[in-house]
Amino acid sequence: MPQLHFIQQGQGPVVVLSHALGCDLQMWDGVAAALQDRYTVLRYDHRGHGRSPATDGTFTMDDLADDAAALIRQHAAGPVHFVGLSMGGMAAQALAARHPGLVRSITVANSASHYDDAAKTGWAARVDTVLAQGMESIADGALQRWFTPEFRADAHGGSARVAALRAVLVGTAPAPYAAACEAVARIDLEAGNRRIACPALVIAGARDEATPPAMSEAIARSIAGAQLATLDAAHLSAVEQPQAFADTVARFFERL
Repeated sequence: MPQLHFIQQGQGPVVVLSHALGCDLQMWDGVAAALQDRYTVLRYDHRGHGRSPATDGTFTMDDLADDAAALIRQHAAGPVHFVGLSMGGMAAQALAARHPGLVRSITVANSASHYDDAAKTGWAARVDTVLAQGMESIADGALQRWFTPEFRADAHGGSARVAALRAVLVGTAPAPYAAACEAVARIDLEAGNRRIACPALVIAGARDEATPPAMSEAIARSIAGAQLATLDAAHLSAVEQPQAFADTVARFFERL
């Protein structure tokens, strides 16, 4: 199991932030800044992303959940609020089913619990492209899914954030990125979700084409008592709307 790179800041109850495929913990800069006055924010890089080491060969979403569980056991006392976006949201679902004692609540943003055969074919094509042509070959398509056109064009900070996250994506090694794509493509989380007993918040992006709102609605239906919220954003809602994202999760935590 890899020793994951992480940053911890703030004070108060612990909130763990788990990032999207092809990103790193920088994805959470705005949300972490907005939460740190009230919460201890612990964000980390998934294996093979950012400054966390890669592992050899394939892995599953359960492995990513176990990575998160080990991090929580090492660096957080007691159960945490676990917030994941996209791949991080898949890890959140698996974590709550596999390690219920470690989570006080989960937030699953811009994520999925299952992919149909057509989507799996698309994931396989992306893996083949990355391994044959490198990360640059998929970068612009990813950015179009991640952000709305107006955020990509925003001269008041949006375009700079987009450029920074593009650099993270193209700086990710192709082999671990491909392995993570395969782990994402194979998810089948609905049975586990029916066992989740902790409070759950599901966040959809109204303009998310990568994981459309219907996917968030399906997750919310599969977890007993889950709440559903929607932000006016594309796939990386926590980057595009960091204050609204932070406010939404903080209101959820405060009601628990």
